[in-house]
Amino acid sequence: MQLNTLKPASGSIKDRKRVGRGQGSGKGGTSTRGHKGAQSRSGYKSKRGFEGGQLPLQRRLPRYGFKNPTRVAYKPINLEVLQRLVEKEKLVFIDASILAKYGLISKHDHYKILGNGVLKEKIDVCAHAFSASARAVIEKLGGQATTINIHA
Repeated sequence: MQLNTLKPASGSIKDRKRVGRGQGSGKGGTSTRGHKGAQSRSGYKSKRGFEGGQLPLQRRLPRYGFKNPTRVAYKPINLEVLQRLVEKEKLVFIDASILAKYGLISKHDHYKILGNGVLKEKIDVCAHAFSASARAVIEKLGGQATTINIHA
């Protein structure tokens, strides 16, 4: 086998459709656009969702739902994750900068500490929110659960 003998597999390369190149090509005359109407003219572009005058799907379906503009989305962080961090890095205080350093959140995320897992050491935690069970476990071990004000 040599480079100058290589060819694509037969049937894998198709010729493009050359329209408007004379009657003999079979694609002359109207150039596959049919007769008259907006679609046969140059520059034609239909609106997105246009169904030829029929009531479009987005108008046939009912509107539903509600997007709350004041909703705050929290990234969940469980106690087991905090325990792993404490064991690995010997931490006594955890806040947003430490969690961002280890890639658990990004710098501007709001995060909530949840009570899944077991926490064994006393630690002080700063977070935007705590579940009741997480706060109880942290304070039971003598640590502090400090809530950060979101709107500050």
